[in-house]
Amino acid sequence: MADRRRQDRNKGEKKGKGLSGRFSQKKGPEKGPEQRSENREKKDGDKKWRPAPKFRNKSYSKQRPDDGTLRLNKFIANSGICSRREADEFIKSGLVEVNGKTITEMGYRVQPTDEVKYAGERISREKPIYVLLNKPKDFALTGVETPTRRTAFGLLKGVGTNRIGPVGRMNRDTSGLVIFTNDGELAKRLSLSKSSTQKIYHIHTDKPVKAEHIKAMNEGFEIDGKEINITEASYVGDGKDRKQLGIEIRGGKNQLVRDVVGHFGYKILRLDRVVYAGLTKKDLPRGKWRHITPAELTTLKMLK
Repeated sequence: MADRRRQDRNKGEKKGKGLSGRFSQKKGPEKGPEQRSENREKKDGDKKWRPAPKFRNKSYSKQRPDDGTLRLNKFIANSGICSRREADEFIKSGLVEVNGKTITEMGYRVQPTDEVKYAGERISREKPIYVLLNKPKDFALTGVETPTRRTAFGLLKGVGTNRIGPVGRMNRDTSGLVIFTNDGELAKRLSLSKSSTQKIYHIHTDKPVKAEHIKAMNEGFEIDGKEINITEASYVGDGKDRKQLGIEIRGGKNQLVRDVVGHFGYKILRLDRVVYAGLTKKDLPRGKWRHITPAELTTLKMLK
């Protein structure tokens, strides 16, 4: 019986069925890429194997190129008037005009230069933003900020991603109130030299200002043959410190205050705009900004 079992075991080992036989079986030489490719070609006949094509996102490849245009409903929604779905209803109802033409077509696209109106009122491409900044001295209103040149835009963190700009001009060495907005129509109206925009400046001079010069400023005078008229000039506070005065102007060019003070032989050591278009520095520290309130905005839009 034992001899028979021994014979069966020897037969299994010869056939490779035992444990040692399973791990000791010799494998043929490993096929390389060329041989595998050759075998595949033989198997498929004349048809050669090619790698599967790379996956392509069809929706991505068919995206519309950025030509600067925008769907009309998105344009209206971006202005902050309503949602995009509500904008579709306004368009269907014939309440929207583009360049004076009523548009009811869904999917209509507008150019950056198009004039869009809703219910007769012009709307902007973006939601209007109105910000009041108390600019410190040595900050430029425009240009690129560098380690040696600071700009007011570096102080406007948190305002948003919309492109805004300053209303009017202000020198780097002048401090005080500046409005920033993306409302080009309002910015243009407030910055016109002939506008009624109120500006009050607090001025520190290098020497006491004579009372007769204050009187001359109020009565009007000429510089280089041009008549100069300011709204009011006076000493600050009780008038004991005659090196400090306040000057109010309406509209006027950027350098008007400096020209007025310099005309009478005084040098400005510090110039601060404390009132602009009725807005004041109350509760607004230097270097900080705040949103203009709806009531203030209504007043600004009434100015001519």
